[in-house]
Amino acid sequence: MTRFVWRGFLIGTAVVLTVSGCGDSGPTAAEAGETLKSHITELMKERHASDVRITDSGGRDIPCGEDKAKRTFAAIGKDPGTQRAGDSLNDLLLGALSRVAFYRIAEDRGNAPIRLANDEYKTVIILESPGNGQYGVRGETECLPIS
Repeated sequence: MTRFVWRGFLIGTAVVLTVSGCGDSGPTAAEAGETLKSHITELMKERHASDVRITDSGGRDIPCGEDKAKRTFAAIGKDPGTQRAGDSLNDLLLGALSRVAFYRIAEDRGNAPIRLANDEYKTVIILESPGNGQYGVRGETECLPIS
């Protein structure tokens, strides 16, 4: 009798672990898109940007094959300080982003946009301030399940 109870326990545990593992496969495109939007808007708030305008409101799936999609979001805003150059503005954004969420530098060739990635949220942010005191930030999610 104990053998049957033990076997039932092991099978039940295996089923629970399998089912719970399926539910933790990461965010959907919509979930990651909302996270991306939140990170970029919070970044603009951290830098005290004024006249913030959303240049890409995202909110729609961009198909990328195999029942997967990505989402985008972008914003621009003005630096409250003097008319700083693009690289200086990107550096300020990079410092402020560390207060919003952890992003690792995926690409920084100097004097160009800085590409950052967050592996947990499956998002990428590109800091591309043109200069003259104007911040520029855009982002996209990885190709993720639609639902």
